[in-house]
Amino acid sequence: MTAPIRREQPGGEGSAPIPDHAVRLRRLNRWQAETLREDLADLYVESSHAQAGQEYRGREAFLQRLSGDIRRAGFALLIGEDSAFVGCAYGFPVPREGTWWRGFDGPLPQSVEQLTASGHVFAITEVLVHPHTDDQDLARRLQQRLLADHHSSLGVTLVDQADVPAYDAFLSWGWQDIGAIRRPSDPTLLRPWAPVLLRAMVLPLGPRTAACPDGLAHENRTQRPD
Repeated sequence: MTAPIRREQPGGEGSAPIPDHAVRLRRLNRWQAETLREDLADLYVESSHAQAGQEYRGREAFLQRLSGDIRRAGFALLIGEDSAFVGCAYGFPVPREGTWWRGFDGPLPQSVEQLTASGHVFAITEVLVHPHTDDQDLARRLQQRLLADHHSSLGVTLVDQADVPAYDAFLSWGWQDIGAIRRPSDPTLLRPWAPVLLRAMVLPLGPRTAACPDGLAHENRTQRPD
């Protein structure tokens, strides 16, 4: 998961105000996403924190991940555009049987398990924003729109615990860290069999009440996964 680096809002005497929601959001279908593969990869390179000389490997890894996600049931992608292509977010509904949570360290919180079984959980697997866009709220808007379009009760994502800027960005957008999860490493790395430790993060979309202060409420009719 790559998150954009947050920048301070421009200010100072004589600076022009930035219009709200200057970037338009548009949903693409699976075929359109396929045709934009190279553009999305370019955006990944421009928005990532890759060190010099690592861009090619990162770009190829991104394209491989994107190809896998596009094939998933319910895949959805949003792009942000003004005069150019400046951001995107995509993901897919988490399967009800709970396979997405394999490798979770310890017991999965019951509310998360039940929401997964209900089919109300959507995984956001990538959020990309061009570093030079003037829409400072674009990353959050992309996430919210993607989750709202799928009537999700819970957003989930995985963040490499070594990627501190991305982790801090998701916390600032209201995501909660619920534990660690181990996944196979990127297949383009030299040791693809070595597991990677990721932080499992959730964005509750339910109402926060005294009985449920974290917003992780579940419906009584949901069933636990087998």
